[in-house]
Amino acid sequence: MTIFQSILLGIVQGLTEFLPISSSAHLVLVPYFLGWEIPISQAFIFDVLVQVATLLGVVAYFWRDLTMITGAVLKGLWRRQPLADPQSRLGWFILLACLPAGVIGLAIKDLVEKTFDSPLATAFFLVGTAVLMVAAEILGKRIRNFEQIKWVDALWIGFFQVMAIFPGLSRSGATISGGMLRNLDRPAAARFSFLLSVPIMLAAGAVVLLDLIKLPDLGSVLPAFIPGFIAAAVVGYLSIRWLLGYLARHSLYIFAIYCTGLALITLLVYFVRG
Repeated sequence: MTIFQSILLGIVQGLTEFLPISSSAHLVLVPYFLGWEIPISQAFIFDVLVQVATLLGVVAYFWRDLTMITGAVLKGLWRRQPLADPQSRLGWFILLACLPAGVIGLAIKDLVEKTFDSPLATAFFLVGTAVLMVAAEILGKRIRNFEQIKWVDALWIGFFQVMAIFPGLSRSGATISGGMLRNLDRPAAARFSFLLSVPIMLAAGAVVLLDLIKLPDLGSVLPAFIPGFIAAAVVGYLSIRWLLGYLARHSLYIFAIYCTGLALITLLVYFVRG
């Protein structure tokens, strides 16, 4: 991977991690469209690294929320009343929502890595993202705000997050849709989705760190990975700010249309190339 490729893919990651259009799909399709031959082992590790980079954007944007939630959780544990404070409950809800993806993700890690080399599979998963968002808009009543989130909502959203293990199924698209199908309004579903990304990205980063250490050419590829990491962090922060404002006034339909269009273009390119 060259530095130019790293920066471009980092920008793509930052733009698409929080927009419900699947960052993993774009990290598969951009090299595919441009004819870049990036080794699958490097591509998968780079993809997770830039996802961890966007974690920095989430932490920066939600720093106040995260410190309040962490403090409340620790205080609740100290007082042996872990669910007494609303912020503490929110912290435990976030951890609860992480369980499905954590357990299932580790179990099918090898299968997931193979799909990162399949534009055809990515195209079909993109359609799945579009279907989820359309269903959320049609079926969700959007009558509950962020303060009304309950443990069952968190677990439900957590199972939707499992879908996003595969490239093309957007994590933010799946989790926002899951929240809306529990009748949360769009900003509430998006806010919980972004906060939920913190522990899951930390866990993914810890797993990929082991793979990174095992790379035989680590010294040669790491300098190329770093610029992409920085680009993803900066652009990711800006994307969060934009999307929260957008969802306060607009639906998810435009993103569903985009995912469907990108899937059709991918299928066209795939079959034209044979």
